[in-house]
Amino acid sequence: MLKALIFDFDGLILDTETPEVDIWTRIYAEHGYDFPFHDWAQTVGGYGISNFDAAEHLALLSQGRLDPVSLRARHHSESSAVIERSSVLPGVLDMIHAAKQHGLKLAIASSSRHQWVDGHAKRLGIFDLFDHIVCADDVGVGRTKPNPDLFLLALNRLQVQNNEAVVFEDSPNGVLAARRAGIFVVAVLNPLTARLKVEGANVVVKSFSDLPFLELLAKVQ
Repeated sequence: MLKALIFDFDGLILDTETPEVDIWTRIYAEHGYDFPFHDWAQTVGGYGISNFDAAEHLALLSQGRLDPVSLRARHHSESSAVIERSSVLPGVLDMIHAAKQHGLKLAIASSSRHQWVDGHAKRLGIFDLFDHIVCADDVGVGRTKPNPDLFLLALNRLQVQNNEAVVFEDSPNGVLAARRAGIFVVAVLNPLTARLKVEGANVVVKSFSDLPFLELLAKVQ
């Protein structure tokens, strides 16, 4: 019996990934380089399988002409400005409200830190809709996705078993983490993660709008 839904945050509830890539692509192009999308993609949704750093990489390409600290600061400033103007992705609120109407518990499990996730969740007016929010701060260093720790902790805090929950994810790292935790996982791909090889999800859709709550129930049961 389904008792809980667990949501990723970046790229699933709020599209933070498109602005990050767009800004890096622009910065790289200004200096005559192509942004290595597939190297960056290894870090999406988690930091356990790649230590790729776009600022360090560009500084290396420039043979020391560019400073990674300055590059990182510029990217953060410009991408954050775009993200601050962004709203919840389509269909997310419909899924949340339908789940609550059916008495399900809700959690966020994110490889980002609480300051980032909690801050945006409050800005978007959704913070109080979740019973628990689990972030990188809550697990050991290097234990974010694709490790299952975030999801296992979310299950523990929700007080449900892994066969009583569904995870929503948008990235290969997130899907792998959910599978390792033994949880039914729905991949909701955004324009960026649709370019990646997302394997192992029980269901794959392009938007929450493509998966009404009652249809989700039918697939799980």
